Amino acid sequence: MHEAKQIERIDPAAGIPGGEVTIECGNPFPGAEQTLTVWFQDQAAHVVAATPNRALVLVPDLSLGAEIEVSVDPVGRPPGKPAHFVVAGKVADGIHQVASPAFDPSDGSLFVTRSGTRGEDVPVSLLRIGSDGELKEFSSDITNPTCVAFDRSGRMFVTSRFDGTVFLVTPLKEVIAFANDLGIATGLAFNREGEMFVGDRSGAIFRLNEIGEAKPWAQMEPSVSAYHLAFGPDDALYVTGPTVSSFDSITRFDEDGKSSVFFRGLGRPQGLAFDAEGNLYVAASVRGRRGIVRISPDAARAEIVVAGMNLVGLAFSAKGEMVVATNEAVYSLPLEIYGTLLD
Repeated sequence: MHEAKQIERIDPAAGIPGGEVTIECGNPFPGAEQTLTVWFQDQAAHVVAATPNRALVLVPDLSLGAEIEVSVDPVGRPPGKPAHFVVAGKVADGIHQVASPAFDPSDGSLFVTRSGTRGEDVPVSLLRIGSDGELKEFSSDITNPTCVAFDRSGRMFVTSRFDGTVFLVTPLKEVIAFANDLGIATGLAFNREGEMFVGDRSGAIFRLNEIGEAKPWAQMEPSVSAYHLAFGPDDALYVTGPTVSSFDSITRFDEDGKSSVFFRGLGRPQGLAFDAEGNLYVAASVRGRRGIVRISPDAARAEIVVAGMNLVGLAFSAKGEMVVATNEAVYSLPLEIYGTLLD
């Protein structure tokens, strides 16, 4: 009689459908690579590769947004004790994100985009997901909306990579040009003093005052897609911008605009956000695996915490959920991780 096969580790312990997850088991036995089945709740996962005590599987399309049980079921052998995994729930699809979504601090609603290709005029380009989960059209007045961000007073700003403009969007859906001539405007973030910083993916980071006057502040290598910006708890600006390299960096700018490498070794790093503990989360690949990477405050450790393909950004809600976005859909994971007021 063979012993039950126990799951000792799931890496990572959260993911969206299609994400790659490693299942490590104890009690190895011959032939497991041919007979091992991994179950996420009541759905069998596709096994990409397996050894007698380890399997690489794809998260099934469950879209529950909850913690579930994962078990292994070797044919002809007793099932082991299940482990726990947080599977993402799909919040919306039919969108087009090129950066992180953003929560409205006033009511917790989530703003997403249908950005379109460069210069494409889509019928509705900015959408709002209410606390009831309903996706509603919000505005069609911005071509290629890229980054959505809220300042300390709760005002919403949106960059357009089409014409290099930052727009102020009022609660009454009025769209007002706030700043112009910012190149291919992509990432947007505010520091503790409320100053706005905008990334032009062709190489510049601009610093803007309260009336929208912009001055070049720092220079970076041009990006193949977009710059993504976030201020850390140290009030330094952290920036990602994918290049043609598969070994990209997160760049840290101090208050004077002096740059240094915070972390090197990511593939196509995109949207990023800090949690209340000072950890940095970024949509990227590390050591050949794709998802949301958590980097410790001292940059000594980097690990995938959410498995997922084609992720472009993330945001934290006031309730501790992590929202992650692909180009086409937005998912929510109840991970009890809280962001900072700087997000």
